[in-house]
Amino acid sequence: MSRDSRQIPGRIPLIVVAGPTASGKSALAVRIAESVGGAVINADSMQVYRELEILTARPGRADVDRAPHRLYGFRALNDPCSAAVWRALAVAAITEAWAAGQVPILCGGTGFYIRALLEGIAPIPEIPDAVRAASRELHARLGGPAFRTRLAQRDPVMAARLADGDGQRLVRAFEVIEATDRSLAEWQADDIESVSDFDALTIVLTRERPPLYAACDARFHEMMRRGALAEADAVAALNLDPALPGMKALGLPELLSYLRDEISMPTAIELAQRATRRYAKRQTTWFRHQIIPNIPLHAQFSQSMEDKIFPKIRQFLLTHSG
Repeated sequence: MSRDSRQIPGRIPLIVVAGPTASGKSALAVRIAESVGGAVINADSMQVYRELEILTARPGRADVDRAPHRLYGFRALNDPCSAAVWRALAVAAITEAWAAGQVPILCGGTGFYIRALLEGIAPIPEIPDAVRAASRELHARLGGPAFRTRLAQRDPVMAARLADGDGQRLVRAFEVIEATDRSLAEWQADDIESVSDFDALTIVLTRERPPLYAACDARFHEMMRRGALAEADAVAALNLDPALPGMKALGLPELLSYLRDEISMPTAIELAQRATRRYAKRQTTWFRHQIIPNIPLHAQFSQSMEDKIFPKIRQFLLTHSG
């Protein structure tokens, strides 16, 4: 790993590829899967719905032919998927992939799903921004080993559970004990689902706003070219409750408004693109403040990045070989 190569023995290695929409996550995940013999596991709350292939930019046949994909398009729109439900399915998919000799590669932009998987789902109070920022700053200043030593002074149970290189969960444990005066282990004892036994190598892709927004706009035009309007029309024919989570998929409300003759097509496209840009901005902010990546990438994935990424992935996996 980029911070520390030591791992907790017996844990399943998990590569996490996260970032905002249109950042190149899927392309990177598939390329990693090809390189290491992996399976791509969905961590996008909308790509679970089978009726929304185009509007959610779900991996197509070409990607599926290159590497196994799990938890994509398996659920009906009228069967809502919660973080807790997805988490249980993801734990099973990761475990099954590893048992089958495949490296599990989690890919998606739904930050709450990713955090639920890595940290568990517990009734922990919201951590004040000041405490969260101070904890991250302390970790950045001390580095993994010294920060873990500092954590051990307050929370020896969590310090013993975590590796020096697991910055995301080290900071989470520290901020929880600081804010609540109660160990994360105690909170997790009340968990809906306990924390998963994975070692995660986290890759977060971010981009400057102008090129990210341009990519969002271009991608929606490509969706329209591929048949997004027909897909929205098929959803409209289902006559589903508009309050269902999947009915809020980016672009779908705007196209449904067009189909009801409430707005023009240019307006629908403009509004859908704006909603996508705003969502990408929120995702970028969330990942910046909530996830500490082992490998940060500040541009859309391209083949030229492989020399930076792949040696670290191989080093990470080497600690779990044999």
